[in-house]
Amino acid sequence: MADFVTRSLGTGYAGGSMILLMVLVGVLGLWLSVKGSISINTVSPPRVEVFFWTAVVVSQTSGAALADWIADSVGLGYEGAGIVFAAGLAITSALYYWTHISRVLLFWVAFILTRPLGATLGDFLDKPLNHGGLALSRPIASLVIATIMIGLILLIPQRAGNHPSGVRPA
Repeated sequence: MADFVTRSLGTGYAGGSMILLMVLVGVLGLWLSVKGSISINTVSPPRVEVFFWTAVVVSQTSGAALADWIADSVGLGYEGAGIVFAAGLAITSALYYWTHISRVLLFWVAFILTRPLGATLGDFLDKPLNHGGLALSRPIASLVIATIMIGLILLIPQRAGNHPSGVRPA
């Protein structure tokens, strides 16, 4: 879908990224106006699930376009783009721990930033060497990413969060 918007429609990476970001903001804005919240804790009626899954698809698409824009058009390459998106996530984490900014807003910022980070990491692992990648096959690249994810899950201590209702899940 990102290639359709950026290439087939001729908007380019920058234009496609902006169009898709505006669509995502529109979906989240419509969800907020209908439900009064864009918290994932409100995703249960089918109408709200449509908003959630539409936001997921549009954020995935915009993330792919944004990753290509930063890596290719801006010229940072896959490593540089990965650092930009990882830094954005680090800043979002810092804002979560050291400010009182809306947790829902920070969730969506982090959620959206993981999309271009994942796309950039995937491109870095499987694109040819002469395009700045490591030239791993898609299955090997997927295995590397899965290993990193599992390793992080095992290394980072998991703790129960606070449920909005004040009741901790069992």
